Amino acid sequence: MTDDRGVSHGTGTPDLTTVADHRARVAALLTTTPVARLPLEDCLGLALAEDLTASIPLPPFDNSAMDGYAVRSADLAGASPEQPVELPVAEDIPAGRVDVPPLRPGTAHRIMTGAQMPPGADAVIPVERTDRGTKRVRLFATVQPGQHVRQSGEDVTAGDTVLTAGTTLGPAQLGVAAAIGVAHLRVHRPVRVLVLSTGSELIAPGTELRSGQIYESNGLMLASAVREAGGEATLLRFVPDDVDAFHAALAPHLDGTDLLITSGGVSAGAYEVVKDALTGTGVEFTKVAMQPGMPQGAGRYRGGAAVVTLPGNPVSAMVSFEVFVRPALRAAAGHRAVGRPVRRAELAEPLTAPPGKRQYRRGRFDPAAGTVTLQGAPGSHLLAGLAKANCLLEIAEDVTELPAGSTVDVMLLD
Repeated sequence: MTDDRGVSHGTGTPDLTTVADHRARVAALLTTTPVARLPLEDCLGLALAEDLTASIPLPPFDNSAMDGYAVRSADLAGASPEQPVELPVAEDIPAGRVDVPPLRPGTAHRIMTGAQMPPGADAVIPVERTDRGTKRVRLFATVQPGQHVRQSGEDVTAGDTVLTAGTTLGPAQLGVAAAIGVAHLRVHRPVRVLVLSTGSELIAPGTELRSGQIYESNGLMLASAVREAGGEATLLRFVPDDVDAFHAALAPHLDGTDLLITSGGVSAGAYEVVKDALTGTGVEFTKVAMQPGMPQGAGRYRGGAAVVTLPGNPVSAMVSFEVFVRPALRAAAGHRAVGRPVRRAELAEPLTAPPGKRQYRRGRFDPAAGTVTLQGAPGSHLLAGLAKANCLLEIAEDVTELPAGSTVDVMLLD
């Protein structure tokens, strides 16, 4: 069925779990992490647990915005290059001087950027408009009251809320906290994640590749994704396709783990070690109406750590992480912004999608043009296209074809 825009629609697949339902199931596994009081230098990337209120104004005092001379603006009336005003220089005021004397009428104080304005001065004339004198100074321009002066409280007033709970603490946020004199913040600790990589065919990058082997990439990729999302990741690699070995490898790492993420071993074939090992332990497996990423699992391992099992193909694993795991991780760690930014973009080329499944295609979004170009074919093993992509196109379950020029939702990854 095609609508009047040329968009083809298909029918749903009722025996599959919806993306929304599985996302909610994963989110429900994680509870908000405890709050800790940490020094500022340890808070980068964490979420603020409570509003931060300023106890002082910013700037805390009137100060000079320029290197120059603090003056009374009335003393410079009529000053020009042709008729400069000459004043005695009574004091030097470097930044950090605390015993700043008042400015007497008919005098100037040499002042540096950031230094406290002397009582009686109402303006600063930049050094470039003077002869730079140290005993007496010739001033070649007029100034207005308040010119080149940073007023106390013009940025922040005492009592202002400078950061709200749920704010992700980046360099600027930590900078403003330091600027108001705060040395520690109450923050949510990150979610502690164990990433388990299984597969007897997997070997470490940098070693010799033998027939039938592949280099392990999912574990590193997912652990990196956890860290990028603000979590703490421990990577456990090269667990063989054996149920007993799986449980044995897992046991020493469960204490203190909030979430276990696995990739692979969850399909319907033989040697699906994750599915075999976790069935009956509190983890339920399902098929989600999406492409890539249909085989999924979620639950609690023997009543303890939350578990999310992702498909083994690398694109399926990363798309599943973005759709299900990343927002749950960030919500549990107290972040207010949990989802990737979503934009509307014009499709630069036609695409097709499977009926009854939500498709996620790799794309390259051009914000200047407002267009998105597909990166690679839809195959879930095609990792190079994902590496070149800066977004995922989200195609609804009932859409099977989109002509070029269609408007689509894109989830920004950068």
